[in-house]
Amino acid sequence: MSAAPVPAATSRSSPADLVSTPVDGVEVVASLSPSRASDFMTCPLRYRFRTVDGLPQEPTREAVRGTLVHKVLERLFDLPALDRTPVQAAKLLEPAWREVLAVEPGLSGLFDSAVGAHDFHAWLATCASVLEGYFELEDPQRLEPAEREYYVETRLDSGLLLRGFVDRLDVAPDGAIRVVDYKTGRSPSPMHEAAALFQMRFYALVIWRTRGVLPAMLQLVYLGDREVLRHCPDEAELLATERKVEALWRAIRLAEESGEWQPSPGRLCSWCSYQDLCPAFGGTPPAPTAPA
Repeated sequence: MSAAPVPAATSRSSPADLVSTPVDGVEVVASLSPSRASDFMTCPLRYRFRTVDGLPQEPTREAVRGTLVHKVLERLFDLPALDRTPVQAAKLLEPAWREVLAVEPGLSGLFDSAVGAHDFHAWLATCASVLEGYFELEDPQRLEPAEREYYVETRLDSGLLLRGFVDRLDVAPDGAIRVVDYKTGRSPSPMHEAAALFQMRFYALVIWRTRGVLPAMLQLVYLGDREVLRHCPDEAELLATERKVEALWRAIRLAEESGEWQPSPGRLCSWCSYQDLCPAFGGTPPAPTAPA
């Protein structure tokens, strides 16, 4: 039996599509990543615009800074241990920028103004400053990651495929696994830590299901204010995460079937690319895509 077609809400191409394992002979009803799940939890209408309708998001210098810093931190571990220094990291910025542009050439438009060249170098300096903060939190000369920008996926019993990219996976000599994610923003308040850890629990669930090993540590490295959030998961919370993900998918399917994608105004609205289309800001959404 060939794989079931993925519903429209998850059939958009993504980087994961390039490395996803073939699923012939296995029934897969849909796929879900932690970022798309978080979109729906934050605002169902944003999920619809981004994933169902595939509407593009306007790139921002802040978001692209995150992409570039992640690329440098990935490439940093290609260097011999003693060369993993702030100076060498800064030297990796421009080659990493060329890599980013090779994938998304349109990003050069962020610096196409009359003072674009000056703006670009000033922006690049902010990226270097963020990278300097990384060295205050970890010593990369003493680390040898098992995986970087690591694609993970697993199929739940329901047929839902969970997938995503882990920034870094560390494996200790005794087999203990640490899941690491870099954030270029600021660390959350204690009130919002649970939401921040959802992505990490999602990854931990996938790794547990595929490797049979419960990750010992989940670590979020916040470069914006140079803080580290660590958490040791247990089986109960990962089983709860699995139930939550399944419930989220049921809610997404219900929204598709009913056409009811409700906006959820909040503190993140100022970062949203879709305000002009959002009824919470006086906009009119386009007609929804027909459900699969």
